Amino acid sequence: MKNSTQKTPIMKIIIFSIFYFSVQLFAQNGEVAVVPNDTTKDPGLQVGDIAPSWALMSGPGKFEFLKNWTEEKGKKLRKPMTQPDRHVLVLSFFATWCKPCMKELPHLQNLYEKYKDKKIKFFLIDITEATRTVKGLEGMPKAGPFLEKKGITMPILYDSRGVAKERYGAKTLPRLFVVDKYRTIRKVNKGFNEDEDFEGDLSKIIDDLLKEE
Repeated sequence: MKNSTQKTPIMKIIIFSIFYFSVQLFAQNGEVAVVPNDTTKDPGLQVGDIAPSWALMSGPGKFEFLKNWTEEKGKKLRKPMTQPDRHVLVLSFFATWCKPCMKELPHLQNLYEKYKDKKIKFFLIDITEATRTVKGLEGMPKAGPFLEKKGITMPILYDSRGVAKERYGAKTLPRLFVVDKYRTIRKVNKGFNEDEDFEGDLSKIIDDLLKEE
C-alpha cells in the first residue's frame, strides 16, 4: 500500500502549477516577478550612484567584468592595453521563470541589434540558477538554450550564486540598469510596463550617453 503522504506525479504538477502561477499573478498585476522568501536586501541603488562591481561567468571557463567596459573618472579600465574604450552598459536581471522578463526581452533584443556597432554593451544577468533551490523553481529551463529558441542573441552572464543580484538588490524582475562610461548609474527600471515606450525611452538615454565624452 502506498504511503498516503507520498506525492504522485500529478500532485507534484498541481503543486508546482499553483506555486508558479501565484508568483506570476503578482507579476501580471504589478508587471514584476518576485521570488518568494527572498532575503536579498535592496541597497536602493539610484541614478547617480556608482554601479557595484561584478565578475560573472559568460561561458565555460570564461568571465566578464564590469570594469572591462566602464570605470570611475580618474581610474583606468581593467585591460586598457587591449580594451581601452569606455562603453555604456545596459544590464537586465532576469530568470527563465519570469513572465515580465519575457515581455521585456524582445525589446532589449531590438535595441541590442540597433546599437551593435556602437560603444555600448548589453548584458542579460541570469539568476535562474541562483533561485533554483526555491521550491517550485527546480525544474525551470536553463537560460542559454531557452533564450536561443526565442531568438535572443544578447550576451548572457550567469549569476549562479546571486552575488550581483545581492549587490544590485534585484528582489524583483526584470531589474534594468543603464550605466554610463564612468560607472555612474543613469537609469533604474523595475519591472516592465507594456503601456510605456520602452524602446523609445531607452534609445533616448542611450543616444545621450553615447555622445558624452
